[in-house]
Amino acid sequence: MPAASGNGSEGSDRTLLYFGWLTLLIALATPAGALVDIQTSYLLKNQLQATATQISVFRLVTGIPVYVAFVFGLARDQWNPLGLRDRGFFLIFAPVTALAFIWMAFSGFSYAALVTGMLLAMLSSRFVAAAYQGLIALVGQEKLMSGRLSALLNVVGSVPVVMGAFASGYISDHLAAKEAFFLVAMAASLIAVFGLWKPVSVFGHIYEKPRARGTDLVGNVRRLVKHKAVYPAVLICFLWNFAPGAATPLQFYLTNTLHASDSVYSYYNGIFAAAFIPTFLLYGVLCKKVALNKLLWWGTIVAVPQMIPLAFIHSANLALVLAAPIGLMGGVATAAYFDLAMRSCPPGLQGTLMMLVDGVLALSARAGDLLGSWIYNSSPTHGFTYCVIATTVVYALILALIPLTPKAVIATRDGEPNPEVDAAVLSEIREPERT
Repeated sequence: MPAASGNGSEGSDRTLLYFGWLTLLIALATPAGALVDIQTSYLLKNQLQATATQISVFRLVTGIPVYVAFVFGLARDQWNPLGLRDRGFFLIFAPVTALAFIWMAFSGFSYAALVTGMLLAMLSSRFVAAAYQGLIALVGQEKLMSGRLSALLNVVGSVPVVMGAFASGYISDHLAAKEAFFLVAMAASLIAVFGLWKPVSVFGHIYEKPRARGTDLVGNVRRLVKHKAVYPAVLICFLWNFAPGAATPLQFYLTNTLHASDSVYSYYNGIFAAAFIPTFLLYGVLCKKVALNKLLWWGTIVAVPQMIPLAFIHSANLALVLAAPIGLMGGVATAAYFDLAMRSCPPGLQGTLMMLVDGVLALSARAGDLLGSWIYNSSPTHGFTYCVIATTVVYALILALIPLTPKAVIATRDGEPNPEVDAAVLSEIREPERT
């Protein structure tokens, strides 16, 4: 028995190592990442003399594939490219993403060329993201390690965000756009190399298990709609990213009201994102000892008042000091919500649900920022305070959704078998046969 336990631990370590490197490459190669966004925004503003409206339109248009990300997830769950499943997506679409960036680097940098190249890169990268998200959710379900994988992807995914926030000025001054595009193309090419790697700890008979079994397109859509766990998971993620005071209102409050420099907002975001990491790591430990239902309650209760300290800041320095505790308050909740999303995936539809969450996160961030901007502009003296109140109320609504989550889905710790969920999976995949 000790030998079997050791092998299981070794397999888990190898699984975490594989997804750790893959997560880092995915984060670096995404067209929506900090490195690309910084370079394209400065390129449009300084070299092409684009207006603020043109830059906003550029981001809106090139972000369309993200808003409909569930389509790419559904394609992942239905399609088996090259007979290699997720590895096939890496082998086909990661090189296409790399070629799109290389083409942009040599395009001469016109507005039309950047829009075309970025759209192509976004489209191809969504297939890569769907394969990655679907694979990590499937492995998390089958190996009972969705909590540890959630902690891992959040920790590793935070690294480029933190680096981008602190190095944005340096990058814009010292790294040419062409060089940045080449670096991202290199990261995308390395993802294709991952398509050649098939570690047994990750891929060993994983697609033969019950949770990987889907049906035809109509049947899959029907099962997605009928799967009760989907709705609270998606709504919780929507509310968590719908933060009316966290983006534009905070930026304007710091720069206009508190007269801070533009760099202070970037530094705030860097400290804020970095502060999540310790509680992500804490979640990786807690999820093996505490059932998800308790972690959802604990994480949400701590996160609800997360933004309140910002209502009392009166200097840029205080904002930077408070960024750390504010970030710490959100780590457990964030990891728990991704853990919940993985556990909530219907059999054979891991890519669809995870990409649905991905699209919902993007849309809710945009919608929350729009509402926050309107609230901020509604009162010259108390606008930002109203934004903080609105954000707190939105977060509090998550507490009403946790009880709607099927109890069996969140009743166990990471690594703990769940016979009730296993029986439900078998019943769900057999239902099309009975009908």
